[in-house]
Amino acid sequence: MGKYKTSYSKGWANFCLWLLHRMGWERVGGPMTEPRAIVLGVPHTSFWDFVISYLFYTSLGKVAHVMIKKELFFWPLGPILRACGCIPVDRSSASTMVRSVISIMNEEETFHLAIAPEGTRSPVKRWKTGFHLIAKETGAAVYMGFFDWGTKKVGCGEKFTITDDPKADMQAIQQHYEQLGLVGKHPEKYITH
Repeated sequence: MGKYKTSYSKGWANFCLWLLHRMGWERVGGPMTEPRAIVLGVPHTSFWDFVISYLFYTSLGKVAHVMIKKELFFWPLGPILRACGCIPVDRSSASTMVRSVISIMNEEETFHLAIAPEGTRSPVKRWKTGFHLIAKETGAAVYMGFFDWGTKKVGCGEKFTITDDPKADMQAIQQHYEQLGLVGKHPEKYITH
């Protein structure tokens, strides 16, 4: 058994599904099926994206880990964040952060990771490619997840097969998201190109 939790109880999953529905959201599809997988979370314009994503994936009975800056893991917030699948990372260096996640994933038999490729809730044209390196180094599958505040639908989306060209892959991924016509909680903060 690994160090990191991979599933939630049926009771907690059902409660999260109930809460997701109470908030007006519809769950689209199921969980990622591979032992190691990364789901991209787009568009990321609000803290509420984490809440919706957490409720969605937990309602499936699964844990999608999220990288959170280590400074937030103080008492009493730290234990709560860990219970929600958050892992503390050093955000002062992007390469150190990515390497630490690669190390964690390679040590775990099963590990699902949720990443916002935009890297921030502010509007950015150039998305971060850290997930690409993590996927290459760990053999993790990559899914193009979404939370659409326009339709209130959330899901893991389509699987994307990564290549050895991160730049071309990122262009294809951003183009895919552009075609979906997703709406962020703060629409003005979401741009795909």
